[in-house]
Amino acid sequence: MKSLILASGSPRRKELLEIARLSFTVQKSAVSEDISKEYSPEQFVEQLALHKAQDIYSKNPSDVVLGADTVVVFNKQILGKPENDKEAFNMLRMLSGETHHVFTGVAIISEEKKRVFHGVTEVTFWNLSSEEIEEYVRSGESSDKAGAYGIQGYGSTLVKEIKGDYFNVVGLPVAQTVRELKEFGISNDLSQSRNIS
Repeated sequence: MKSLILASGSPRRKELLEIARLSFTVQKSAVSEDISKEYSPEQFVEQLALHKAQDIYSKNPSDVVLGADTVVVFNKQILGKPENDKEAFNMLRMLSGETHHVFTGVAIISEEKKRVFHGVTEVTFWNLSSEEIEEYVRSGESSDKAGAYGIQGYGSTLVKEIKGDYFNVVGLPVAQTVRELKEFGISNDLSQSRNIS
C-alpha cells in the first residue's frame, strides 16, 4: 500500500489529518509562495498547493503526496501571512465588521493520478476596537496565519459567523480530502477504534 506524505509544515493540517485517523509522514515543501496575484483566489490556492505537492512528489515518486495552501480574500484582495505586527494589525482592521472568504487549495499526486480542488468558507468578524486588535496581535497568534488570525485559537473570539466548512478555515477541507484520498488508496486507520458490535 502507498504511503501518504503531507507536503506542509503546518501543525494545524497535521492535526486535522490525525483527527481523521490517517497515517502519514510530513515533509515540508520549500517552494516559494510568491505566485502571481493575477490568478483568481481559486487558481492561486490550487496552484500553490500543486507546486508544494509536486516539490515533495519529485523526491518520493512511489508515494501519495498531499499539498495545501490557505488564503483569506477580502474585496478581491488576497491576504496571505502578515510579514510583521503592523501588517497583521492592518489586515485585522480591514476585516473588522466585514465578511471575507477563506480559500484552501488541495493537491493530491501519485504515480497514477493527480487531483486538485479547493474549498471556500465565508467568515464574518465582529466590529473590533483598535485595543482588541492590538491585544490579539500581541498574543503572537497572527504571525503565521493567512489573514492574520487563527479561527481554532484565540482568534475564535474575533469571529461572529461562518458559512461553510469550519475545517477549511483551519487549513484543510477534511471531509472532502479524506474522500479524495480514498480514490488514491489511502484510507483511515481505524485500528484504534472501539468495537461497537
